[in-house]
Amino acid sequence: MENQPKLNSSKEVIAFLAERFPQCFSAEGEARPLKIGIFQDLVARVEGEMSLSKTQLRSALRLYTSSWRYLYGIKVGATRVDLDGNPCGELDEQHVEHARKQLEEAKARVQAQRAEQAAKKREAAIANGETVADKPRRDRKPRPAPRRPEATERKPRVEKPAPQAPLEEKRTPVTDISALQVGQAIKVKAGNNAMDATVLEITKDGVRVQLTSGMAMIVRAEHLLF
Repeated sequence: MENQPKLNSSKEVIAFLAERFPQCFSAEGEARPLKIGIFQDLVARVEGEMSLSKTQLRSALRLYTSSWRYLYGIKVGATRVDLDGNPCGELDEQHVEHARKQLEEAKARVQAQRAEQAAKKREAAIANGETVADKPRRDRKPRPAPRRPEATERKPRVEKPAPQAPLEEKRTPVTDISALQVGQAIKVKAGNNAMDATVLEITKDGVRVQLTSGMAMIVRAEHLLF
């Protein structure tokens, strides 16, 4: 026991549980609904392992079940599982509704935080004397082509083939991360390039994605493309 490494954060505890009970917990992707009373099962199975205490287990379980990816998994027809992945009954309608409200409230908090941050940046810009554009710049109307004299004989116009540019798939910037879903394929901007990635988790700091190389990172919305 004395030689075991100590887990210091709830995220580390969740990673340990996902490795210890892979049929129940997951470190990424959509999470499965947990058995009611699974905390007591955890205490009986792993208390003391990796120097884990009841307080650490309770905190990690609270973080896991309040995450967006877990709340996405609380839906009609889903089945709860125990530590070994055995089914423990379908979800009640009231539990599904409660999870839906929690998810909506979490998204609303994120949007409110973003609006507050944008307002602070705007106030700071005004205080520094920077110009803040309120209206989009109007596009200038093209000038009409000069009219040809009537007596001039028009020559048939020969259409020249336009040079073919390399085909580039058009992508739409992500403006609202709440529209994303765990497991969704997405693009991550890196300079002039866009890399394929998969959404792992939507957090208050951004979107946690996994690149095709296996690397996972948190990316802000302005660097994401549909």
